Amino acid sequence: MDRQTRPESTVTPLPEPAPAPAAARPPEPATVPFGDAVRAWFVISLQTFGGPAGQIAVMQRALVDEKRWIGQRRFLHALNYCTLLPGPEAQQLATYVGWLLHGTPGGLVAGGLFVLPGVVALLALSAVYVAFGTTTAVTAVFVGLAAAVLAIVAQAVVRVAKRALDSRALVVIAVAAFLALALLRVPFPIVIGLAGLAGWALGRWRPSALPRKKAAEGPDAGPPPVISDDVLHHEAPTTRRTLKVLVIGLLIWGVPVAAAAVLTGAHSVFTQQGVFFSGAAVVTFGGAYAVLAYVAQQAVQVYGWLGPREMVRGLALAESTPGPLIMVVQFVAFLGAYRAPGNLEPWVAAVLASLLVTWVTFVPSFLFVLLGAPYMERLRGNRSLSAALAGITAAVVGVIANLAVYFAVHTLFSETRAVNWGPLHLELPDLTMLRPVPLIIAVLAAVLLFRVKWSVLPTLGVCAVLGLLAGLAGLPVA
Repeated sequence: MDRQTRPESTVTPLPEPAPAPAAARPPEPATVPFGDAVRAWFVISLQTFGGPAGQIAVMQRALVDEKRWIGQRRFLHALNYCTLLPGPEAQQLATYVGWLLHGTPGGLVAGGLFVLPGVVALLALSAVYVAFGTTTAVTAVFVGLAAAVLAIVAQAVVRVAKRALDSRALVVIAVAAFLALALLRVPFPIVIGLAGLAGWALGRWRPSALPRKKAAEGPDAGPPPVISDDVLHHEAPTTRRTLKVLVIGLLIWGVPVAAAAVLTGAHSVFTQQGVFFSGAAVVTFGGAYAVLAYVAQQAVQVYGWLGPREMVRGLALAESTPGPLIMVVQFVAFLGAYRAPGNLEPWVAAVLASLLVTWVTFVPSFLFVLLGAPYMERLRGNRSLSAALAGITAAVVGVIANLAVYFAVHTLFSETRAVNWGPLHLELPDLTMLRPVPLIIAVLAAVLLFRVKWSVLPTLGVCAVLGLLAGLAGLPVA
């Protein structure tokens, strides 16, 4: 008996080698070295092409299937929480998993690296567009890319509709959202707010009108993940922590905009863009495609930062670079500041504006995740919140459909005319001004995406080459 209690006997793992390290593991909240996590997030950031579905798939494969840093159920729970938030859910999911692994520093590194390659790439492409966008070759390439975007957005409508419209009530919400935007010009935030209210009302008084969610998946196979499905994060929600994160986050978010207003004036392009995109960041439910209709309407028609066809080209550039598609706002800011630089040199103004807009677009995403992550378990089972989200997701289908119509009108036709009839406001194309080259390329892109099942990047590449060949052959692409 005495020999069994000696310390020397505890260092011989011969009887049961596996349970010994397992018994020593639970007290540690995280076992992934921070350096390993940084390297992993950087590698993931270089693969984040193809929109949120592709980005989430990359994280699924790397974090759940290969590294086993997080379990399948916990990964899905985190994703469900991020879909509740405004902003790019894939970037927020990276921030959330980084927070689970290493707290606030881990969340900041994961979310920051997720967008960094896209920021650098799109900044360079924006400069190329401004410097060489008027040449025939570059114009032809962008015509091909813009035509491909039409098919890509149409594919997004189909995918989101299949996932979101599981009942007649949700179809009605989607159609109402489309008509409100396309015919009545109802502001995007109001459409989203009314859709959430409609979903909440259905969940409260007619729950049978909403589809029931599938049962949660069982435990996934494989070795135990570092972050267990059943163990909560060690950082509990407290009022003190919430206030601290909120105050710091609001200061980091607002100080650059305030500095721009003080240094350049309240009516400068920097202040206008900082304020506008700060507001857009809190209403971007449903992903980049949903909010782009709102951004395009304001940036083109209200502020005049760029033209409608340039908005389509910007989305094409964002589709071809890693990171969230909402990065297109960087392109919008670059062009707007270059054309209205104030007292600054145009190139300097363009770079500063693009960085400012990127800052105010993504800082709220970090704030929302770090602020609400400790409350995730409470939100997970909230039926009223789930019902409101179902209504918002249904409205997103109508929003993206409206975006597809907007892009089609300005890409396939050279001229449009406004028609106002009482509360109805329409922008109709001039059918005699159809552009055959973009139409043919758009049809081919649709075939590649829907029938051949190509991914986004090869489709964009083929369409860009076709646009270039059409321009070199002397076909009308301008």
